[in-house]
Amino acid sequence: STDSVLSAVALPAAAADIPSSATSARDTVIMTDDIMIRAVGLTKSFGEVQALRSVDLEVRAGTILGVLGPNGAGKTTALRILTTISLPDAGQAWVAGHDVVKEARAVRQRIGVTGQDTTLDEMLTGRQNLMMIGELGRLTRKKAKRLAAALLEDFELTEAADRMVKTYSGGMRRRLDLAASIVTSPPVLFLDEPTTGLDPTARQRMWGIARGLVSKGATVLLTTQYLDEADFLADRVLVLKDGRVIAEGTPAELKASTGSQLAEVTLVTPHPGAVEVLRELSRGVTRVTGDGKKLLVPACNEPGLAVAALRLLDAAGIQVEDITVHQPSLDDVFALLTGATDAATGRATNATRKEEVAV
Repeated sequence: STDSVLSAVALPAAAADIPSSATSARDTVIMTDDIMIRAVGLTKSFGEVQALRSVDLEVRAGTILGVLGPNGAGKTTALRILTTISLPDAGQAWVAGHDVVKEARAVRQRIGVTGQDTTLDEMLTGRQNLMMIGELGRLTRKKAKRLAAALLEDFELTEAADRMVKTYSGGMRRRLDLAASIVTSPPVLFLDEPTTGLDPTARQRMWGIARGLVSKGATVLLTTQYLDEADFLADRVLVLKDGRVIAEGTPAELKASTGSQLAEVTLVTPHPGAVEVLRELSRGVTRVTGDGKKLLVPACNEPGLAVAALRLLDAAGIQVEDITVHQPSLDDVFALLTGATDAATGRATNATRKEEVAV
């Protein structure tokens, strides 16, 4: 169970519980501010491609920041800089009070990382991988063995514990990689799309583990393609597009920013004048998604929105196939902010999830 892991792992303290004499003057600033991850003006280019454009972010101790964005938005680039894998062209960042460039070794000693690609030794068994990580993290062999057993049980890998990792399925490797990231109980976790390859049951189990770790003081930066995951887990959400931060806030704040209700208007055929016709009803930016037939219109919570939209479009000679009105979800926020098509929002996520059940 989730409790077995949380009881076995010596969980990290919150920033306020770290002794002020433990690190440097910069640590004292981080502790006082209760900030465990901070970035200011992060900029990174790859040739002519500017992956990050002066990105600022911060994550308070004992919270989860969800980082969302379409492919190529800069999510993984930012995470690679914060985990000392890559150097920024400009800007600064600190993790647990340490500069990620000047004090990279100290940062690496205080973080756990789960990347999109697993970093397991395929010639070792699952148990051996976890024990090796524990012993490298200066745990005694006895404690490393106990933690490995608890994690293997919780991630439903006990039966495969003594098989070489090269024999594992993709989903099994993903679960083992997630377990490996928390063996040494780091105070800061970076999870780059951590539940990719997991079936819905395993995903929800991981959510419970992540929330349990945070309740004990861990701090998490999470990138994810699953908007329901960010909605459930994240205390705050940051949205990136083209290397820039285009929105930040709690899930509730972001949903409220789109209007108190959202009209989804599906046209019989695309029409270039539909957005202008609906402008008087909109309380934000109307987005056209998919093949140009669907419009997302943020609006105030007023009765008769669907009827009003239908009348305006009918008067303009624009044929309507369907109109629905609902409270905005994080999927809707993402689509409105990034201009994403349906393939990048919840519908594609659901399709992906169906494929993952068989992993």
